Amino acid sequence: MANFLIINAGSTSIKYKVFDENENLLLENELSDVENYEQAFKQLLRQIINLGEIKAVGHRVVHGGGVFYEPIIIDENKIQELEKFNDLAPLHNPYNILGIKTAMSYMQDITQIAVFDTAFYHRMPEIAKIYALPKEITEKYKLYRYGFHGTSHEYVMNEAATQIGKKIEKCNFITCHLGGGCSVTAIKDGKAIETTMGYTPSEGLVMMTRSGDVDPGVILKLVEIMPGEINQQKIDGVQNLINHESGIKGLVDGVENFKELISQMSSGKSDATKAFDLFIYRLVKAISFYWFLLEGKVDAIIFTGAIGSGNPITLDTVKRKLKFLGKINILAIKTNEELLILRKIKNLLK
Repeated sequence: MANFLIINAGSTSIKYKVFDENENLLLENELSDVENYEQAFKQLLRQIINLGEIKAVGHRVVHGGGVFYEPIIIDENKIQELEKFNDLAPLHNPYNILGIKTAMSYMQDITQIAVFDTAFYHRMPEIAKIYALPKEITEKYKLYRYGFHGTSHEYVMNEAATQIGKKIEKCNFITCHLGGGCSVTAIKDGKAIETTMGYTPSEGLVMMTRSGDVDPGVILKLVEIMPGEINQQKIDGVQNLINHESGIKGLVDGVENFKELISQMSSGKSDATKAFDLFIYRLVKAISFYWFLLEGKVDAIIFTGAIGSGNPITLDTVKRKLKFLGKINILAIKTNEELLILRKIKNLLK
């Protein structure tokens, strides 16, 4: 029986799972603190070599740039196309592609397939995709709201439909993916109709290192006040500030993850409490808007991600804040993006 390798490559880690054709999990691992992708990939191969033949490798790719939304078989031309979108998801796409390149060099005869996080939002209504900017500019530079975490949102949507015993095309959900990156999606009749992330994953909620929604005037001011002439290096510096140095990390000194934030809150640190309150405030704001967008016809609000399905303080706080909506079915479902990627590549290969 042939197996499938699913890779989720990040800036300093490579998460991977091996499944057989019947979706049985054969191996799950994460290589952390990766400095050399080739060495890490060799280590990965040593771990999977005795599990049997690999039929295909599935790769999570965050941004398809509006060009790619269905899973695709990767070749050199496709890689060149994908590299054009690296600046749209700088925390993810360059490393997703590096993982693909490394896999292709060491597994040359094995089919490599990319599955895109933005795909779930490809058919989102136009009104939810557009920005109020000059039409000729948005069309030329493809400045639209693409949405992210789609693989996770789609997976928990499917699981929730199974749990409540309802056909997906009849389900309305509000799904909340809360981890290092955070997003909320409104789902009507099994399709995404709105989401908090936009042109890049920086839009929307307050996250661990991303700012979330910021007045464009603030961005322009940052460009102005940062030292040096306005050039690509300065723009990259502002981009780094928004993506890597903001969010909860920017609000609370010494906090690199949510666990540390909760620890500082427990110690009575006012900055930590304020950051948590802002995180919850923006989250409840999004959920409330989507509740009314769906006209209150919501089968469940679903929480997933390391914070969403693994941290009770967040869920308990949100429940209290949402009491005004009346009776709500709230589900905590652990996401499994790799399993959904497996299903998509199996369908493609058929």
